[in-house]
Amino acid sequence: LVTPEAVVGLIDACRDDPVGGLLAMPLPDTLKTQKPGDAPRVDATVPREGKWLAQTPQMFRLGALHQALAQAAGTGFAGITDEASAMERLGLAPRLVPGSAMNLKVTYPADFAFAEAVLKGRT
Repeated sequence: LVTPEAVVGLIDACRDDPVGGLLAMPLPDTLKTQKPGDAPRVDATVPREGKWLAQTPQMFRLGALHQALAQAAGTGFAGITDEASAMERLGLAPRLVPGSAMNLKVTYPADFAFAEAVLKGRT
């Protein structure tokens, strides 16, 4: 659900960046960790300062991205959740480019209904 404006913003922000970057949003919600056990219970509240929600698209220098993904493939992509995490494993720090809450990641079945409503609202 990324907009053309967000893509242009990502390109502008990363055009001259030696690493590249990704659209992301500062974490707006309170974040909790879970205690081990059968029933989910709160273990602790994690400070949200400095925490970001990664979005797509992500934009990196092609050679470095190929290197990062090839290295990650050697471990079966263990611990790699997106291109940015592969770049981080190389010791690089991708740029965080402010995204939008409307750039919804469709992961769960309920996300499709929300995505449909967002898309209908754009027309």
